[in-house]
Amino acid sequence: MTRSPLVGLAAWRLPGDHFGAVRLAHQAGAEGLQLDLGGPGRGAWLDAAGTVDRLREDFAEFGLKPLAVAGNTLNDIGLTSVKGSRDALRAQRVLIRVLDTASALGTPLAFVPSFRRSAIHGMRDLLRTAEVLGWAAREAEARGLLLASENGLGPACVRALAAEVAAPSFRLLLDTYNPRVSGLDVLALIEAFDKWTASQIHLKDGTNGVVGKELLGDGDGRVWEALTALRAQRAPDALVLENDYRDGDMRRLGLDIERVRARTTHTELRHPPAR
Repeated sequence: MTRSPLVGLAAWRLPGDHFGAVRLAHQAGAEGLQLDLGGPGRGAWLDAAGTVDRLREDFAEFGLKPLAVAGNTLNDIGLTSVKGSRDALRAQRVLIRVLDTASALGTPLAFVPSFRRSAIHGMRDLLRTAEVLGWAAREAEARGLLLASENGLGPACVRALAAEVAAPSFRLLLDTYNPRVSGLDVLALIEAFDKWTASQIHLKDGTNGVVGKELLGDGDGRVWEALTALRAQRAPDALVLENDYRDGDMRRLGLDIERVRARTTHTELRHPPAR
């Protein structure tokens, strides 16, 4: 039987700070954690003095795997900012901090969201984003990392972005509910991601395009269909729950983890590896 994917959590969807997220992930029975760089309105900076050293100790103590570092503050700055502008330089500095922090923590992946001020509206935005991500992917490769983009593009545009970036270290990070929010077909998007699919997947669910308190699989996000399609493409290394658990509802979090583990085991039994 093939190895089951690791079940992880997204720290920015948990209550408390970076350190509390590590402890909570351990208590919930997760195996790994994605962390956010932080910033104004997003909590303390992950690369503040002493933070990475303490987090490495905490990860080791609790037996958790640091999965990735996200630059969510880029949604407030804008990857599509005009080259050479103040915001473009700010975005570049944040990207370097994300990559350096991911390297220091020992994560295999750094990822960049493209929503709100970084959202891609039209070809100009796509080409500018690809230019920035191409540079960042080369910087990631120099640090032994992969760089992923999480965005709201449809199949044709997401392929165009990957082709424009044209870097071996570049990946596309799938969130199972983002396509529903954007009015897209998650299965068509998985097919379009193809060889660029990142090995870490965000799982969340909701109703009518809004993430609420539904358990994974109870909403309209086609979570389990997406998992089946992903496994047919290639087995992910980590399934990262990104429902909103900031209310501290450990029961709901525990049930979601149980559902993912039960479903992935069931999927593997139904689809054994070829002999």
